[in-house]
Amino acid sequence: MQNEAKMLDPAVRAQLCDYLAAAGVKRMEAASFVNPKLVPQMAGAEAVMVALHRNPATTYAGLVLNETGYERALAAGVDEVHYAFSAGDEFGKRNQNATTEEGLKTAIALVARARSDRMPITVTISVAFGSPFDGPVPADHVLRIVERLMAVPPDEICLADTIGVGVPPQVRELVRGARELGATVGAHFHNTRNTGYANAVAALEAGVVSLDASVGGAGGCPFAPKATGNIATEDLVYLLRGLGVETGIDLDALIETSRWLGAQLGKELPGMLARAGDYPVRHA
Repeated sequence: MQNEAKMLDPAVRAQLCDYLAAAGVKRMEAASFVNPKLVPQMAGAEAVMVALHRNPATTYAGLVLNETGYERALAAGVDEVHYAFSAGDEFGKRNQNATTEEGLKTAIALVARARSDRMPITVTISVAFGSPFDGPVPADHVLRIVERLMAVPPDEICLADTIGVGVPPQVRELVRGARELGATVGAHFHNTRNTGYANAVAALEAGVVSLDASVGGAGGCPFAPKATGNIATEDLVYLLRGLGVETGIDLDALIETSRWLGAQLGKELPGMLARAGDYPVRHA
């Protein structure tokens, strides 16, 4: 919701999470424990967690960018923590006031702390495919970061194409390289240049265990000019089913949730909501 002009109350954001859980989503980032002065759309993360009707089959994660966020998320009762830092210095300074080295040190400290707290933790490397301020990000640079993270391994390392510049060969190189270093790998794609779904398929083929997506294709990054939203959850589910990958998610319920969210925001979203008709699902 961080790129949307209309700010949704915590109760509405909690209702969105309830609808997603009812549709069969087993793992979601329910709230972002970031500075509300910098990202006002994410204010009230604790209130979101309180308002949830928690589904025992669903894992509710919280996004954090520093130790303060981690402490807030832990106190709010999240099931897992997602920590993100930048592969590019300039993007990191603008996004969370930290260079790559500083972000990496925080990652290692938080993973160690999460182990002590018995809290599952995913570490996301943002702009892993390119940065609007740092330019192209070489694969060997990202893999050196992964190698250092593996000194205290997180449960998952997510490779994020935060601004949507990646293409399938890059995806395969990074995912395979990270797996060779022993990492359990997830991936996060935006569809700025309409490569997000091709990248998702490439990541799946290369061995990721998870793919991030956003209902309706909402999202984007307030610190990345002109970057559009994440790949749409309903479109990704449709694609995966066509590939013979069963997600356990009710596509019809997901589409209805996308339409509901569009109504809350007063706009059409880039996902299936913007296209006429509910297409039949064809299995491979």
